[in-house]
Amino acid sequence: MAEETQSITTRHDAEIDPALWWRQAVVYQVYPRSFQDTTGSGLGDINGITGRIPYLRQLASTRSGCRPSTRANSRTAATTWPTTVTWIRSSARWTTSTGWPPPRMRQTSKWWWTSCPTTAPTCNPWFRQALADGPGSPARDRYIFRDGKGPNGDEPPTRWQNHFGGPAWTRVDDGQWYLHMFTKEQPDWNWRNPDVCADFLETLRFWCDHGVDGFRIDVAHGLAKDLDRDDLDDYVVMSTNDMPADGSHPVLDRDKVHDIYREWRREVFNRYDPPRFAVAEAWVRPERQYLYASPDELGQVFNFEFAKADWTFDAMSKAIDEGLACAERSGSTSTWVMSNHDVPRHATRYALPQVPTGEYHQIANDWLLRDGTTYIEDRQAGALRARAALMLEMALPGSAYVYQGEELGLFEVADIPWDRIEDPSGLRTSRAQSTKGRDGCRVPLPWVASDVPETYTSDKRHVHAGSFGFSPAVSDAEPHLPQPAWFKDFAMDIQDADDGSMLNFYRRVLRLRHEMQTPDTSCTLLPENRPSGMRDGADGQPGGVIAYRRANGWANLTNFGATPVSLPNGEVLLSSAPLTDDGRLPQDTSVWMRLR
Repeated sequence: MAEETQSITTRHDAEIDPALWWRQAVVYQVYPRSFQDTTGSGLGDINGITGRIPYLRQLASTRSGCRPSTRANSRTAATTWPTTVTWIRSSARWTTSTGWPPPRMRQTSKWWWTSCPTTAPTCNPWFRQALADGPGSPARDRYIFRDGKGPNGDEPPTRWQNHFGGPAWTRVDDGQWYLHMFTKEQPDWNWRNPDVCADFLETLRFWCDHGVDGFRIDVAHGLAKDLDRDDLDDYVVMSTNDMPADGSHPVLDRDKVHDIYREWRREVFNRYDPPRFAVAEAWVRPERQYLYASPDELGQVFNFEFAKADWTFDAMSKAIDEGLACAERSGSTSTWVMSNHDVPRHATRYALPQVPTGEYHQIANDWLLRDGTTYIEDRQAGALRARAALMLEMALPGSAYVYQGEELGLFEVADIPWDRIEDPSGLRTSRAQSTKGRDGCRVPLPWVASDVPETYTSDKRHVHAGSFGFSPAVSDAEPHLPQPAWFKDFAMDIQDADDGSMLNFYRRVLRLRHEMQTPDTSCTLLPENRPSGMRDGADGQPGGVIAYRRANGWANLTNFGATPVSLPNGEVLLSSAPLTDDGRLPQDTSVWMRLR
């Protein structure tokens, strides 16, 4: 948020259009495997999610979203007030659970389907047909098969490593290789093939006809590919940090992908009343995010800059600037994300040293890799900053996404034993030299403090006794990931009864946001918005104050510096931590005001 820039956004919606509910929604993201288990299997399930609808309503979030399991051999579609529909692709034939969606969901919520159009499971009948029909067949052309290099074709077409570790190509029995940017169980679609394009259009129509309000498009930047070139080994697919700014990468963020989304908009989304929308998961350069959010394409794109930023004035200011600039350029609104299933929880990120690195989360990932032993996790500081960050985020124009468990103030679980790791990014890399993966933010939620698991005996042997209410009390199955003993202090029932808990703080913030929200999405900097000119921020980083106001006088101020700052003239509505005795804003604290 550059000091000299006075007007951040200027967009104004004179009236709230019900069809545009998603422009300033609060979305609660569910990871079903870890939300609530009702069968005793150790895995979360649909009934566990729908049974917690009262809990989600209490959060006062205006919308609720659901994240599917990432198991490679299944496809799960997800919706809000969440229910889940499992579908099987076979020449665009589908099977759905009976009575879906439940009537109460239709009446009380907006909901959408989560799709990953980049890949398909190897159990897909189309892929089995491709293997059976052989090289050059129409079935094989639906995927990306290539002959290998070397005298016998026993070398892969490129040296690429996939996102989860290991080669990006797998050889089949007839000698050809297929591309998979993720695991070998997830072959990539060939989006040049008309069968693939037509099948996805049919898929989108299917879900729209079943009442879906919108779509979450995973890896939205990975559909279009160009492998007919000689420079493929000059690029990598396992990282999104080095993508060219001109859309010329052979497999990521290619300009051609936008032709696909314009067709979706033209042939599907705009043929419904109200028009359907989608939000793109696109880990691309900030200056290219707006393309995905165009009204002619998906409508919104996740702004992950908060999810990558350290707790510093400079980093958070830049994230806001880039997010709002993207929204203004696209004609949409931004989507603010602090945490999700792919990154370490932000309470932990803010609790670790705030030292800029070449790769985002480098310190957190190193800490995780070594089971939380490399750096001190200052949880008091992390919780304080997480509260301030929530208010900083929620007053901004646009949609905001809350990842399950962040409302409980959960920290990352760093010491999951290696033999319990599930995430392929941890399993398929060279452990001590790479990453432990994302399981630390996916540990099953603690609902009941008294249902304590006996995590380990004296000889380190795992014993199941309880699950903090995640599974039924009579269950003999362990939660799919082990819960640490400290989860007891973060259990929902404990926090529900504590007015000062993180859970009740989230409830207050979200309710007040709902009261203060304005259809005018302009955002203006206040005179208090400025760097401190000193290295008085977290861990010696430059300090300063981020201060902005909405059109109705609703203002947020967040102090990153050590010196408490005076507040402008107005009514204090809420603060993330107590103000000083003389009414000034202390370090690592946010305040909401109604300016006079």
